[in-house]
Amino acid sequence: MRTISLDLRERILASYDQKEGTREEIAQRFRVSLGMVKKLLQRRRQGGDIGPRYHRCGLKPGKVAAQGQTFRQLLSRKPDMTLEELRAGTALKCSLPAIHYVLEKMGLTYKKRRSGPANKTGPTLSGRGGVGGDGKRRSTRPD
Repeated sequence: MRTISLDLRERILASYDQKEGTREEIAQRFRVSLGMVKKLLQRRRQGGDIGPRYHRCGLKPGKVAAQGQTFRQLLSRKPDMTLEELRAGTALKCSLPAIHYVLEKMGLTYKKRRSGPANKTGPTLSGRGGVGGDGKRRSTRPD
């Protein structure tokens, strides 16, 4: 769902102020939900700001990004720390994806590595090999 442009928001409110219809009719005319019209009117009454509010979600990126040096120090001591452990280590109150995005921008990624040697690159069974059966070619057509 996309955000409604500021221009459309202003036209909806102007239409309501000029009494061009009820809230329901205005919602149908501008093809928005009745709830959107109600929220616009309520927000204008409360604070006057009718712009989109998506930018107010979560912590500001700078607050988490400012911990970059701390992340590096923690990860240098223990490279396989989880995001939860990093969050606990910095005492941040943020989402785990916020920490992930900061680490990604810093070029630090979590890559699982094998703790043991890789498997041998040879056949696992000795003896006959091949794809199914006993190795004799047979036709599926009746003789």
